[in-house]
Amino acid sequence: MQTTVVLPTYNEAENIGPMVEALLGLGVPGLGILVVDDASPDGTGEIADRLAAEHPGRVAVLHRTGPRGLGRAYVEGFRRALANGAAVVVQMDCDFSHNPADVPRLLAHIPDHDLVIGSRYIPGGGTAEDWGVERKLLSAWANFYARTILGLRVRDVTGGFRAWRRETLEGMDLSRVRSQGYIFQVEMAYICERMGYRILEVPIRFEERRKGHSKMSLRVQIEAALRVWQVRWRYRDLGKGRG
Repeated sequence: MQTTVVLPTYNEAENIGPMVEALLGLGVPGLGILVVDDASPDGTGEIADRLAAEHPGRVAVLHRTGPRGLGRAYVEGFRRALANGAAVVVQMDCDFSHNPADVPRLLAHIPDHDLVIGSRYIPGGGTAEDWGVERKLLSAWANFYARTILGLRVRDVTGGFRAWRRETLEGMDLSRVRSQGYIFQVEMAYICERMGYRILEVPIRFEERRKGHSKMSLRVQIEAALRVWQVRWRYRDLGKGRG
């Protein structure tokens, strides 16, 4: 089974090498990595190219030169992974906030589910102790807000650690996805649940990034909260059942 881990990057020069080595060291049969770099000015793309040369056939790089955005990067990455024959696509952060050691745990459930989510908000899941109280409350509130507005059963709708079956991504029709920022995670979960796909959440611990600076800010989170209403309106006619 060919599995492609899609890693969107922007200024992750300090993390990309260790993350690639950690993923390749998992020993997962058929696992490859696609780095989707948004023209990072810190040289992340060049480092990724060197890693691809060191690991031919296992590491590839997609250099994006158009408009930036997490959603755009993931959609392009998903499409490239599917075009290259991936049966399973894993999405995760490159900064080690998602533990690469948890990838096999997500993959173990893929044969019986269409989407497997690494969840902070189910029993056994959580966030790093060094997160401040304010940050934990803001994250939990944003997740609760999106779930409530959209009526979702998924507990962690804002998390970005997920494993997708090929058939799920193809059936959801990626051309319909419009979100560009962090609301992309919410939109994808909403479409998947509305279409009746089988979703499973497994507990993970969300860590603090190892190196570099977070791209998340209060402004970004407020914008995401407002865009939840756009997602609800956009898919108001999307009913249960695939198609």
